[in-house]
Amino acid sequence: MGGNELSYINEAFDANWIAPLGPNVNNFEESIKTYLGNGVEVAALSSGTAALHLALILLGVSKDDEVICQSFTFAASANPIIYQGATPVFVDSEPDTWNICPKHLKLAIEDRIKKGKKPKAIIAVHLYGMPYKADALNEISKEYNIPIIEDSAEALGSTYKNKNCGTLGDISILSFNGNKIITTSGGGALVSKLPVHKEKAVFLATQARDQAPHYQHTQIGYNYRMSNISAGIGRGQMEVLDDHVNLRRRMNSFYKDLFSSIDDVTVFEEPNSDYYSNHWLSAIIVNETNGKSREGLRVYLETLNIESRPLWKPMHMQPVFSNAPFYGTNVAENLFKYGLCLPSGSNLGEHEISRIKEGILNYFQ
Repeated sequence: MGGNELSYINEAFDANWIAPLGPNVNNFEESIKTYLGNGVEVAALSSGTAALHLALILLGVSKDDEVICQSFTFAASANPIIYQGATPVFVDSEPDTWNICPKHLKLAIEDRIKKGKKPKAIIAVHLYGMPYKADALNEISKEYNIPIIEDSAEALGSTYKNKNCGTLGDISILSFNGNKIITTSGGGALVSKLPVHKEKAVFLATQARDQAPHYQHTQIGYNYRMSNISAGIGRGQMEVLDDHVNLRRRMNSFYKDLFSSIDDVTVFEEPNSDYYSNHWLSAIIVNETNGKSREGLRVYLETLNIESRPLWKPMHMQPVFSNAPFYGTNVAENLFKYGLCLPSGSNLGEHEISRIKEGILNYFQ
């Protein structure tokens, strides 16, 4: 917490604005809008998953449609496709950013079109805060006239060619879950350059109540709007967002320095100066030589009460999506097999960082 969150919460209590509307919601949306720039509109919602779900609805995704989705991601990127009765088509990653591979994306689109199922949308993720190859993806999007839903849940504060993540897709989503770069305890946002998208998202997120003196509904709605209390937390968090980004990037620099003398480990970092990652999570690839491994390091750190975790298990390897089409090779599978996320929190102190360093060096030495 940055310090001012409680004052905004108290404002909500003092004014008796508790429900999913009010001054904090409006001001939180405005602060995100100002931060992202590029003429976007913002709808604050109850979660990033809710934002993804509404994005699919706004783009007309319905039963029996197909949606292309990055395989190497968290399940929340793919689950809303199922909510709509649609079918996910998973695409492998490329090794530079670990995000959706443009080459396999194009192959997937062409093959689905041949099969008579042109995809309705593409869900591309900025994994661990690393921007995806936006220019290449936007070119493909335009070529086939398939809109991109930009999953920027992990990438607030990251940029691609000096443009903020969250402004690179046709519709973008943010997450403010408790583990994200900033939090509202639970929450998210839908971002679009089209005011009509925000208006429709807010309408659907408030149970799709029609303009009438009585309760009337001509569409199915959802209870997806953010509360004024949560938005108060978000207002305070926006004031320290850049500080949190700097702290996460400091941890990434710490790991790059720590592993510089360990040949069997590669730290995940930007491929070139076009990319600026918030390094929401710092991750490594462990080459399993000399008796050392990803899992060996994870278990050893666990004995020291230092949490680490394997990278995301790709969606095409998940039991729940076992029948979904997949296009690619084994990039995502190998990232899952050899990759590890390390402690990256904004609140890590010198004592914790020293313990992490000692534990890692003891394991490899």
